[in-house]
Amino acid sequence: MQQRAVIVLAFCLVVLALATGVWRYAYKQGLDQLAARGQADLALAGDRLVGQLQRYRDLAVVMADHPGVSEALIGRPDGGTEALLLEVADKSAALDLLILDPDGALVTSAQGKVPRDLGTYPYVQRALRGALGWGHGSAEPLTRRAFFHAAPVFGTSGGVIGAVLMVTDLNGIDYNWRGTNPAAFFTDAAGEVYISNRSELLFWQRPEGEPGLVPPQGAAPPFEARLIGGHEIWKLGWGPYLPQEALHLTQALPVIGMTGEVLLDVAQTQALALAQAAAVAGLCLAFGSLLFLAAERRRALARANAQLEYRVAERTAALRETNAKLVAEAAEREEAQAALRQAQDDLVQAGKLSALGQMSAGISHELNQPLMAIRSFAENAVQFMERGAPERAGDNLNRISDMARRMGRIIQNLRAFARQETGQPERIELGRVIEAAIDLTRGHVEDAGVRLIYDAPKGPLWVKGGEVRLGQVFVNLITNAVDAMAESEEKILRVEVSEDAALAVHFRDTGPGIEMPDKVFDPFYTTKQVGKTAGMGLGLSISYGIVQSLGGQIKGSNSDAGGATFTVTLERAERKAEAA
Repeated sequence: MQQRAVIVLAFCLVVLALATGVWRYAYKQGLDQLAARGQADLALAGDRLVGQLQRYRDLAVVMADHPGVSEALIGRPDGGTEALLLEVADKSAALDLLILDPDGALVTSAQGKVPRDLGTYPYVQRALRGALGWGHGSAEPLTRRAFFHAAPVFGTSGGVIGAVLMVTDLNGIDYNWRGTNPAAFFTDAAGEVYISNRSELLFWQRPEGEPGLVPPQGAAPPFEARLIGGHEIWKLGWGPYLPQEALHLTQALPVIGMTGEVLLDVAQTQALALAQAAAVAGLCLAFGSLLFLAAERRRALARANAQLEYRVAERTAALRETNAKLVAEAAEREEAQAALRQAQDDLVQAGKLSALGQMSAGISHELNQPLMAIRSFAENAVQFMERGAPERAGDNLNRISDMARRMGRIIQNLRAFARQETGQPERIELGRVIEAAIDLTRGHVEDAGVRLIYDAPKGPLWVKGGEVRLGQVFVNLITNAVDAMAESEEKILRVEVSEDAALAVHFRDTGPGIEMPDKVFDPFYTTKQVGKTAGMGLGLSISYGIVQSLGGQIKGSNSDAGGATFTVTLERAERKAEAA
C-alpha cells in the first residue's frame, strides 16, 4: 500500500506541474492575442479623438482668413463680429471662439467669459509667431477641461496681426464614449488623465516613476502591477466599471500631445487558459486512473482466478442438484398450468349450467306450453275426423308440427348451450347467436315481466367467435339485465347491433345502473341480494374472459337516461367465397 501511495502522489505532482506549464503557455498566448486586439482598439480610439479635435483646428484656420476677423483686428469692426463668432460656435459645437490682438489680448469672443490675459499661453504665442498652436487646460468659468487651437491671422503686408483661438469642450468629446468597452483614457505629459470613457478616472495622476494611477484626492485604492510574458498586467480595485485584472497598453498621440492607454479585462483569457490546463490535467488523471485500475484489475484477477478454480468444482455439484430441482419444478408447473386450464374450462361450463339452472323454470314453461297445445290439437283432430271434417283435422296436425319444430329448436339450443366448446375462434353468424340466446332466456324474461326489444339486422353479420361461448356471454348479459330490473317500475331491455369499423352488440336496461363500473368484471363481485337470483359474482368475469379470448372487448357503463349498458365489440370475419 505504501508503494502504491508513493506512485500515486508522484503522478499527481507530475500532472500538477504539466497543468501549470500548460496554463502559463495558454495564458501567454491569450495575452498576445488580447494585446493585438487591444492595440487595434486603442489605435481606433486615438484616431477617433484626433479626428474630432482636428475638425476644430481646421475651423480655426478657416476663420483666420475671414474678412470680419481682419476688420476686427485693424480697428474697423462692422458691428456683427460677435454675432458671427457666436453663430460659428453654435454650428460647430465649439465652446468659444476668440479673436486676439498681436499682444494676446482679447479683442472679442462668442461668449465673452474667457480671461483676457491669454498672451502667456504657449499655443497663443506660437500662433502669434505665425504657426498653428494647440494645447489643453482649464477654460473656467466655462469648463474645467478644454482643448485649444490657435491659428495666426495675417495682414495684407504678410505680417501677423492677431490670432483666432478655438476652444473645444472635452466634456462633449468623451461623453459619447462613456461606458463603452474597453476602458480607455488619455493622459497628458504630466501623467494626468484628461479624457476617458470612464468618468471616475478623470484627473487621476500617475505617480512619478511608477505605474498605475492615484486619485487627486483621498487614499489611493488597491493596485498591483506585474509583467507576464512581456505584458504589463494591472491588478485593480478601482470600482465596478473597471476590470479587476487588466492588460495595460499605451500608444503615443504626438498630434495632440497625449498618450492613449487602454485596460483590457483578462478574466476571459485566464478562464480559457484554466480550462485548457484543466482539460490536460483531466486527461492525464483519466489516463493514469485507467492504468492504475488496469493494474489493480490484473492483480485482482490473479487473486480471483485462484478462488474461481476452487469454487467451480464446488458449484458444479450444486448446479447439478439445482438443475434436477428445476426439471422437477418445470414438470410441476406444466401440470399446474394444465390443471388451471381445465379449471377455467370447468368454470365456464359451470357458469353455463348455473345459467341453465336459473332459467330452468322459464325453459320448462317454454316446453310445457307447446306440449299442452299439441295435446289439445290432437284431441280436436280426432273429433274432427269422427265428424267427417278432415280439413279441420289437417289444420290441427299442421299446428302440431309447428309446435314440435318449436320444441325441437328450444331443445337444440339447450344442447348447444350445454356442450363443451374448445378451439380457436371461427366464423359465425352474429344474428343467429343473438336469437338463440333470446330463445333460451324467453321464459325468464316473460316471467320477470320484462319487455325485450330486438331489431334483427337486415342481413347476415359474420364475426370471429364461437357459437356456444358467445351465446353464453349473451345469455349472462340478458339474465343479469332481467335480474337488475326486478324492482324497476319500467322494465325494458333493448338489444341493438351497431355496424361501424367493428360490430358491437349493446344491451341497455332500465334498472338502477352499475354502482362501481370499474369493478363489475372482477371475480366474485355481485350486487344481487341473497335469494333465488343471487349468484357468486362469476358470470361477468367469465364473460369478460370469453370475449377477450375471442379477440373482442366488453365494457359496462351507466346510461345518461338511467340504467346500465353493456357493449360487446367483436371482430368482423370475411365471408367465405361460395362455390360456383
